[in-house]
Amino acid sequence: MNGRDSRVHDAVRTLPSGALPAYLYDLAALDAHAAAIRAALPPQAELYYAAKANPEPRLLTALAPYVDGFEVSSGGELHHVAQALPGKPLAFGGPGKTPEEIGTALDLGVHRFHVESLHELRTLARLAAGPAPVPVLLRVNLTVPDKLLATGALAMGNRPSPFGLDPLDADIALRMLTDGSAPHLEFAGVHAHLASGLAAPELAAVAAAVAGWAQDLAARHGVQLREVNVGGGMAVDYTRPQDRFDWAGYGEALARVADAHPGLVLRIEPGRALTAYCGWYATEVLDVKRSHGEDFAVVRGGTHHLRTPAAKGHDQPCTVLPAAEWPHPWPRPSCGPGPVTFAGQLCTPKDVLARAVPTSGVRAGDRVVFAMAGAYAWNISHHDFLMHPHPAVNFC
Repeated sequence: MNGRDSRVHDAVRTLPSGALPAYLYDLAALDAHAAAIRAALPPQAELYYAAKANPEPRLLTALAPYVDGFEVSSGGELHHVAQALPGKPLAFGGPGKTPEEIGTALDLGVHRFHVESLHELRTLARLAAGPAPVPVLLRVNLTVPDKLLATGALAMGNRPSPFGLDPLDADIALRMLTDGSAPHLEFAGVHAHLASGLAAPELAAVAAAVAGWAQDLAARHGVQLREVNVGGGMAVDYTRPQDRFDWAGYGEALARVADAHPGLVLRIEPGRALTAYCGWYATEVLDVKRSHGEDFAVVRGGTHHLRTPAAKGHDQPCTVLPAAEWPHPWPRPSCGPGPVTFAGQLCTPKDVLARAVPTSGVRAGDRVVFAMAGAYAWNISHHDFLMHPHPAVNFC
């Protein structure tokens, strides 16, 4: 256990039972992590944070000195991030943008629009009427060699998908931006987020493939390609929390891609890989029971607060913090040593945070700290199912 984990565990031990479950965020660790990522990137690369991963305002503020902007994917995120960080550049992405959301983004002066379809491009062209042209990146669902995406946890490219333009529509979209039919829009570049969960070599190879394809598209139409956004998708391994994405190697590879395309700005949009490691979900064991030969610890809270393990089918890394006190006159429910499955309070067998976790023993009243909870936790969870209390938010 490192010093950071020790500090978090000490903080969890001091929380009263009524203050659990709770999220704990280590802003100093986030600051150091973001600074290291920024230092690893070449000067030709811009860093945007995908706010969908965790839009907690204090996390956004902590990231602001290190990122060039924020990627948002709804009208709600637009308002939220613009209020938290007025004036910070925003890129508006995501499929199914409504005319009302597009209008809001135009009113807020969004820095970049990631256009996902010909219909969306026509809607934006109809609504845009300001004195300055609106920069547009065409999001395209490209095809790249299958081997580059094979190790990803989630693929959006190389297959039918609701995300982005079909490559066959990209030429039509670019003609609309250059033939005068959309006078208030300008072509800035291409966006292609093709997979999540890739290691640095594969992700860098995808970036090179996207940049090459985008350069060919621009050349066919005789226009300048200024920017290529290759999205996020950096691998985060919940089974090996100590393993981290190779930012240094990725930065060096991006520099080579940029050198091959002089004057091109490369933009990346990590979300999970920026904030996952700075957050914890802390709770306590309410009951311990044995069922059909297996031990279960039922904790306060569950996947309605931390949905990622159920959504991704993994076990959230966790640590048991033994608690000495037991306020009841009857025997304390306990089990172990041995494997224990940690389940929540919901009336569904899917409410499992971690299965068969090796332990030295678990007792009711013990605290449990789930690591890597700084991304896709509260903001993607079904908060009000069974109407349990919402978790507290703490910083340490």
